[in-house]
Amino acid sequence: MNQTRSAALQEADRLMTVCNACRYCEGLCAVFPAMEMRRFFGDGDLNYLAHLCHQCGACYTDCQYSPPHAFNVNVPAALAKLRNESYEAYAWPKSLSGAFERNGVVVAVVSALSVAAFVIGFVAFENPAVLWDRHAGSFYALMPHNAMAALFTAVTLYVIVALTMSLRAFWRDINGGSRVGLEAIGRATADTAHLTYLHGGGGGCTSEDEKPSPARRIYHHLTFYGFLLCFAATCVGTLYHYVFGWPAPYPPYSFPVVLGIIGGIGLLVGPAGLFVLARQRDPILTDRPHRGMDTAFLLMLFLTSLTGLLLLILRDTGVMGILLALHLGVVLGLFLSLPYGKFVHGLYRFLALAKYAREKKSGAIVE
Repeated sequence: MNQTRSAALQEADRLMTVCNACRYCEGLCAVFPAMEMRRFFGDGDLNYLAHLCHQCGACYTDCQYSPPHAFNVNVPAALAKLRNESYEAYAWPKSLSGAFERNGVVVAVVSALSVAAFVIGFVAFENPAVLWDRHAGSFYALMPHNAMAALFTAVTLYVIVALTMSLRAFWRDINGGSRVGLEAIGRATADTAHLTYLHGGGGGCTSEDEKPSPARRIYHHLTFYGFLLCFAATCVGTLYHYVFGWPAPYPPYSFPVVLGIIGGIGLLVGPAGLFVLARQRDPILTDRPHRGMDTAFLLMLFLTSLTGLLLLILRDTGVMGILLALHLGVVLGLFLSLPYGKFVHGLYRFLALAKYAREKKSGAIVE
């Protein structure tokens, strides 16, 4: 991290100092109990607290020092800004993070269309007529399996390396050389799976009219588990192909297709719901200048699901070739954006929750 503090770090430090003196919101989420374990806040401490925050908005609604009070305490917006800046601070390589931060939607869409154009060009070079032929759902009639596998393997390996380096930098900054045990990891897993702190102190996240609502938590669940089910469908399909020698296409009632359909529906409804809620939410609770990164991630998830479901429905028609190219482009565009935006926040949050579980158990003041 830079020795010179950014404005976001300075503001987060100011607010945590004020909140640490007040402590009215200590029962709302994990941020405030973790804050109370500290007398001073280093950069790593502040980024740790920022990723513990689920931005439910309950602390803003309950705070007696929120605007227009002179203290101007707005923890959700301050920590949201710090989270968004941390994507670039911990990213690997840093040169790519800025592009997604400034033009998230544009970069994601251009990446997807570029890959789609590459696939279409690859097929057209071999045999243009293949693009519009009926192939009984056989994707490999358009692009050989080995070529498709090599493309995805290369991108996947890059994403794994980039995420590993990013998580390593984040963990070192918030945790130093300390370790967490299996119990803390288990607690963090349970909190992640249940989205414990999106309850917002009990009633849910604060909506645009300051009334708690469970909608944001529900849409997060649909998005999270939809993504996991789609990933599981891909893993099962890989197992079918390489272990049992059963190449795609698979019938509608097969395990990978059923997982993909259920997960795909979740990835349609969840991101769409989160997008609508984000537009309805009071802007004072958000970091509007960085909203493009969140929008890009939701858009790519939605388009991945949409093109995938359309491909399943129309795989026996003449438009299958174009749809396959678009779907591959969107999936690879999504993959390339994972280390530089909202997705990595989920991984940072898991590490923050694991650290919090360990600190909570020890109950010691962190110096």
